[in-house]
Order: sequence, then C-alpha cells, then structure tokens
Amino acid sequence: MAAKKPAKKSAKKASGTKRKPNAAFMKEMTPSKDLAEVVGNKPIARTEVVKKLWAYIRKNNLQDAKERRMINADDKLRVVFGGKKQVSMFEMTKLVNKHLS
Repeated sequence: MAAKKPAKKSAKKASGTKRKPNAAFMKEMTPSKDLAEVVGNKPIARTEVVKKLWAYIRKNNLQDAKERRMINADDKLRVVFGGKKQVSMFEMTKLVNKHLS
C-alpha cells in the first residue's frame, strides 16, 4: 500500500482572514485651510478625506455626466485642485495629498 503524499498548502490565504489596513493611510492628518472648507478642519485619515470629498462631489453633482471619471471643480474645489476646472478621479487624490500635513 502506497503512502499518501501530504496535500500542498495553497499560496492564497483563507477567505475568512481580514486584510490589515495600512497604518500610513489611517494616520490622522491636518487638512489645509482650503481643503478644510470641504472636509472640515479636524485631523482626519486620508481614507476619510477621500470619502468626504466624494460625498461633497455627489451632493453638488460635480461628476462629469459623460466622462464619469472626471470631476468638475466648483469654487471650493478649484482651489484644492490647483486652479484646474476639471481633474480625473486619480489626479484628484494626488492633488488632495498636497493639502494634508
């Protein structure tokens, strides 16, 4: 009778394990005066800044109707976006990071 070989372990983690959040994203940062007009002036994590920005964008209907990846800036966001009238959602996070310290 041949002995059974042990089953190989899968490289993937079990689906029940939770990912650990990156501490750098969870660190509270102080928004600049311009960004504070949109998200508030209390120290806040980057992830929460993005959530509040999207809430503001949806509330004020600033997402471009045809090109959904583009954000049309109103007066408050134009200052945060460096004077640009329209930015992509990917560029938005890059520009917002400059307003966090």
